[in-house]
Amino acid sequence: MKISSTVSPLGSATNDTRTRSSTGAKRGSTPPADTEVSLSSLSSKLQEIQANVSDAPVDAQRVAEIKQAIAEGRFKINPERIADGLLSSVRDLLAKNS
Repeated sequence: MKISSTVSPLGSATNDTRTRSSTGAKRGSTPPADTEVSLSSLSSKLQEIQANVSDAPVDAQRVAEIKQAIAEGRFKINPERIADGLLSSVRDLLAKNS
């Protein structure tokens, strides 16, 4: 048995019914003009999340300072601070899901 390292994109499996329209056309072909498309509520939620993420503020100057410190070997990693931040994030997530 040969094991292939080729990875196909999500949704490209041949048995995936989402890749075919009701007329049996494959993805990439032009659908008929009277084709109706509707998005699930999950799709709408994902679009909302993506919009919020792209609005996240990034301090470009701070990023440049950190890059410079790493390049010069001055960047100090504080494992306790990282652990505290991770634990805080987990607590927040657990509180939201409770």
